[in-house]
Amino acid sequence: MTSQDSDSKTPLLDTLSGPDDLRRLDESRLPQLADELRRETIDAVSVTGGHLGAGLGVVELTVALHHVFNTPHDRVVWDVGHQAYPHKILTGRRNRIRTLRQGGGLSGFTRRSESEFDPFGAAHSSTSISAALGMAVARDLAGAQRNVVAVIGDGAMSAGMAYEAMNNAGHLKSRLIVVLNDNDMSIAPPVGAMSGYLSRLISSRPYLSLRQIGKTMARAFPRPFEKAAKRAEEYARGLMTGGTLFEELGFYYVGPVDGHRIDHLLPVLKNARDAKLDRPVLIHCVTQKGKGYKPAEQSADKYHGVAKFDVITGTQIKSASNAPSYTSVFAKALIAEAEADNKIVAITAAMPNGTGLDKFAERFPNRSFDVGIAEQHAVTFAAGLATEGYKPFAAIYSTFLQRGYDQVVHDVAIQKLPVRFALDRAGLVGADGATHAGAYDIAYLACLPDFVVMAAADELELMHMVATAAAIDDRPSAVRYPRGEGVGVELPARGTKLEIGKGRILRQGSTVAILSLGTRLQESLKAADELAARGLSATVADARFAKPLDEALIRRLAREHEVLITIEEGSVGGFSSHVLQFLATNGLLDAGLKIRPMVLPDRFIEHNTPTVQYDDAGLSARHIVATALEALGRAAETARA
Repeated sequence: MTSQDSDSKTPLLDTLSGPDDLRRLDESRLPQLADELRRETIDAVSVTGGHLGAGLGVVELTVALHHVFNTPHDRVVWDVGHQAYPHKILTGRRNRIRTLRQGGGLSGFTRRSESEFDPFGAAHSSTSISAALGMAVARDLAGAQRNVVAVIGDGAMSAGMAYEAMNNAGHLKSRLIVVLNDNDMSIAPPVGAMSGYLSRLISSRPYLSLRQIGKTMARAFPRPFEKAAKRAEEYARGLMTGGTLFEELGFYYVGPVDGHRIDHLLPVLKNARDAKLDRPVLIHCVTQKGKGYKPAEQSADKYHGVAKFDVITGTQIKSASNAPSYTSVFAKALIAEAEADNKIVAITAAMPNGTGLDKFAERFPNRSFDVGIAEQHAVTFAAGLATEGYKPFAAIYSTFLQRGYDQVVHDVAIQKLPVRFALDRAGLVGADGATHAGAYDIAYLACLPDFVVMAAADELELMHMVATAAAIDDRPSAVRYPRGEGVGVELPARGTKLEIGKGRILRQGSTVAILSLGTRLQESLKAADELAARGLSATVADARFAKPLDEALIRRLAREHEVLITIEEGSVGGFSSHVLQFLATNGLLDAGLKIRPMVLPDRFIEHNTPTVQYDDAGLSARHIVATALEALGRAAETARA
């Protein structure tokens, strides 16, 4: 669209090429700009899918921040980055916004390599205050002049890291602005005009000057009176505004502010920008997730994450599939186990929908625990439950469990506590890209003594592995499974316990052995068909367990085949490394076995569809065939594989 397009629904937005143009607009025109920006965000996400509700909630805040602060010289860090779609539109990326989360297109999160307006990549939550404080201290060390702003959601504020950062910021007294985007738990609701007036008053120069006079006068009194006067003033503001907690952490608290009133936001942000304070500022901004789009406002999840949708009706356009998602199968399997065992409890870290535990909570509300964005706590909380004879399942995305790794080692593994980890989003995850790709859990869990690590090849195997984990009561265990739909196999009412450390052979051959861990099994079977068409007999085995290894199966494959290929949806250092260690230490490589480990490459895979990602990673059937042909010295055929 251009400004000359008389039919444009975004005539003011069309005139902007970046924040410099926005800052030249009269303040009276900013509400119109916000309306158009919201319209453009809705239209763009209807085409691409992605995170919608969070971005709609910060439209006015985004406009106000870029109007008040001199970005990108002033730093604005968004936490989490999925609320930054409006920010991307305003910062020179509007012409690419409909490539969002598509192959070769814009990331669904903030990304340093994408724009100078993204000073910090944030796809996992609760990092903004730490990063912004680092930027502020760097500014001070360099003697530079710039503002640093962290915008953090209320969900992200449930993580301990945010409070660690605030505690450090309060101690350092560095000039830093934190905007708490409160769109859900509503620490303190705004109360209309009076709330806006109080926030403007508290952040204003006259109030700060009077406050300084009060401090000076208080210091003239004996020390006990001075301390009492100071505390009384802080608690008076705390009672008036709800900010006592933040004051205790060393922040100057302002709020709550109506985050959808630009006339409320602008003076508060300007006051925070211009104030000569001896400590960081926290602005409590109350917003509504999904604001301005009725289907989102009326939806239970506020359209947090959506597929492509019809803008008029809000109806999402989801691809038809006869197979259930792995997540829903996990929920089904866990509920079946919990029906039979009242000691089973479930834990999630702010992802009840994403992990399927919302279904478990409906059936067992007293045995389901959402601890917020607090993976460290979730792991140790589960460990505590295990010490008392309960059977905790901690359902945490593979990449999110990375945040609780010390607790996995120290609080679970060393004590051999039977905590059961359900690792959703294992392997490559499509549009969310590298930040959410579960590439490392095999490597970081299988290296721990006595840990049972399973990987489901299909949804039926997942059910069996949930049943197996429920029965393991003497050590920790984990089952990993991917995002998306299964392969469509028939499912029983309840899974069956597997023998620990035992794999299975699905196809028997003689020349090439393909040992798969996880959902590359279907590609392995396709590769075996292709090899058979070339006159090469192939065995296909499903390892099931990365740890303990099925040593008897590996010995058999090594002795009876010329080539052994391992394949997994994980990084180097995982399953194949354990297989190679076993083969080497047991002399099974001495007779000339050709072994080829196939793992994710040593680079981050860009966002795209999972099919394209795995092809890019070299883990598709054609790559397995090419690997086998190369190992057998049939290089001329490799090019055709």
